Amino acid sequence: MANRKLEMKNVVVLGSTGSIGTSTVKVAEDLPDKIRLVGLAAGGNAELLLEQTRKFQPAMISVNHPARAKELADALGTAVEVHSGQDGLLKLATMPAADIVLIAIVGTAGLQPALAAIRAGKDIAVASKEILVMAGEIVMSEARKYGVRVLAVDSEHSAIFQCLDGKPSASVRKLWLTASGGPFRSKADWPKERFGEITVERALRHPSWVMGRKITIDSATLFNKGLEMIEARWLFDVEMARVGVLVHPQSILHSMVEFVDGSLIAQLSTPDMCLPIQYALTYPERAVSERVQTNFTAIGSLTFEEPDSERFPSIELARRAGEACGTMPAVFNAANEVAVDAFVTGKINFPQITETVRLTMDAHSVVEHPTLEQILAADTWARQMALR
Repeated sequence: MANRKLEMKNVVVLGSTGSIGTSTVKVAEDLPDKIRLVGLAAGGNAELLLEQTRKFQPAMISVNHPARAKELADALGTAVEVHSGQDGLLKLATMPAADIVLIAIVGTAGLQPALAAIRAGKDIAVASKEILVMAGEIVMSEARKYGVRVLAVDSEHSAIFQCLDGKPSASVRKLWLTASGGPFRSKADWPKERFGEITVERALRHPSWVMGRKITIDSATLFNKGLEMIEARWLFDVEMARVGVLVHPQSILHSMVEFVDGSLIAQLSTPDMCLPIQYALTYPERAVSERVQTNFTAIGSLTFEEPDSERFPSIELARRAGEACGTMPAVFNAANEVAVDAFVTGKINFPQITETVRLTMDAHSVVEHPTLEQILAADTWARQMALR
C-alpha cells in the first residue's frame, strides 16, 4: 500500500473550471496511472464542473451557489457528494482520501481551505497568490507544525523549487524571478506618458501566457511579479533583499537561483502551465509526458533586462510591502484587486492602478505578526480605503 501511494496521488482541485484548474485536468488526463481526481470545486461554471465530474467521477464536488449544487445533485444522482459555498470548499480540502489539495481559487476564498487542508495533514499545491502573500507567515508555520509540504504551482516558484533541490536558505545569494515584461515592455512603443491611453483590451493581450483576466492585468502592470516576490520570500525562507526580478521576454527561463559561490542554476522550458502543475502533483517523482517540447534552435536567443521601475513602480511597492511584513502584504494585495477591478470596469485609468495601491499602503498602520483575523481585517480595511 505504501508503494502504491507513491505511484498514485489522490488530488482535490479547488477551482477546477478556471485557467489553472482546466490545465490540471489535462495533466490528470495525461497521467491516469499517477493522478486520481477525488474532489473538484468550481465557482459559477456548473456546466463545466458537471462535464468534469462525469469524466473523472470524483467522490465529492462543490459549487458556489446552493441552487447550482441542487441542480448538480439532481443531474448526478447519489454517485457523488455535492456541496456548496465556503463550507463545501472546507469539506473538499479535508477529504480523508486526499493526498494533496491544489488551490486555484482567485482571491481570498482559498485561504481558509488552505489552512484547513494543512491542519488535516494534506500537502497543498498553491496556485492562488493571495494565500502566501496575505498569510505566508501563518501558512508556512502551520505547514511546519503539521509536517506537510507547500508546493508551488506558479511557473516561477516551481522553477526555483526545482533549482534549490532541497538546498538550505543559507546557500542562496539571490532568487531571480523572471518576468515577460507584459504587453507594455517596450519603452519606445509605450513611454510612461502614454500609459493613460492603455485600454482594458490592450492590457489583456499578453505576449507569452494565456491566463485569467486578473492575472493578465497584473502581468501588464508587473504587480504579478510583485506578488510573486512576496510569495518567494515565504516559500523559500529568504528576506526580500535576496529576491530579484529580471525581464526575460521569451519566457523560456522561468527563474533561477544564484548560490553563495556564484553558481547559477535555472529551469527552462517552453511556456506551458501543465509542466509546473504536473511537477507539484507528482513530486518527488518526475512523470513521463510529451506535452511540453522545447526547441532551442527554433527559439534562437534568450535576452534579459532590468525591470523599468519608473514605468512599473509595482516592483518597489511589493518590496516595501514584503519588507514591512505583518499586514502590509495583505493591504498591497487587496488594494491591487480593487484597483484592477476599477480599471476593468472603466472607473480609473491604467496608471491609477499603481497610484491607488500606493495611497492605500501610505495610509496603513502595520500590525506585526498578525493573527488570521487581523489579516482579514486589514484586507477589508484596504478594500474600503482603495474604493475611496
